Amino acid sequence: MARQRQADLLLIVTTILAAFGWVFSREAISGMPTYAFLGIRFTCAALIMLPFCRGAGLRREHWRPMLISGALFALNLCLWVFSLSVSPTLSEGAFIMSLSMVFVPLTAWAMMRTRPSRAYWECLPVAIVGLALLSLQIPIHTHPSQGWWLLTAAGQSIWFVYSSNRAREVPLLPLSAVQMGMTGIAGVTISLTTETWTQPMTLPVFGWLAASILITTCLRFAVQLRGQKYAAVANAAIIMMLEPVFTALAATLWYGEQLPPQKIAGGVLIIVAQVWFRWRVVREQRRRPFLE
Repeated sequence: MARQRQADLLLIVTTILAAFGWVFSREAISGMPTYAFLGIRFTCAALIMLPFCRGAGLRREHWRPMLISGALFALNLCLWVFSLSVSPTLSEGAFIMSLSMVFVPLTAWAMMRTRPSRAYWECLPVAIVGLALLSLQIPIHTHPSQGWWLLTAAGQSIWFVYSSNRAREVPLLPLSAVQMGMTGIAGVTISLTTETWTQPMTLPVFGWLAASILITTCLRFAVQLRGQKYAAVANAAIIMMLEPVFTALAATLWYGEQLPPQKIAGGVLIIVAQVWFRWRVVREQRRRPFLE
């Protein structure tokens, strides 16, 4: 039980680090090209992780799913950092991004022919209402970043479904290193072909970049890996859903962002839909052995 509580605490720390990663990233791209930041951040993180991959037991058949998962991860992060660069607020983007876990059953249905459960169809209308409250206002007006965040959430669901089903047998450390390395390569390539450095990198911007690499990428991964090792799957899933809440708090503390009551209600409904779905799935799994 003590180990379980420790694991849950580590996952809470992970979500807090992830939330502040949004702030660190936004501060860094305010003083350097967006994709240059992405490329440098993940290339450095991959190089830091590389020595820990020795003796991981990679086999030839692991490379194909590992590279596909890495390509999907890179695409998702490229969409994420672009959405971040054009979004007026962090809180709204974080809540929309959390819909990726709501999209996962639909994505799995399309990719793997795995039909969503009844619990999913129950929680989906709640998530849709939450998204509407979060995205729309009277008079009706939307921001382009909301569409980009939705696209990013859909991309993350595709990466999640593929990695969960096709890359399940790949050792975790090499898989993560490849994902980060391919994201770094993609970021550097896009930056070299589309971006120009219009100002020198200042010491504060370098500090935000270093914090993004060391704290919200490497340290976050290490803490999350440790926590997931001993945490119950259901607990881990629900705790990781707290990321948009912590992101909203971080944005409030750092930028003074204040969401209107309508958008707060929308964010709450999105979280409620996810917790409801997870609770129903876990309850059905616990009942199944007694019914068989």
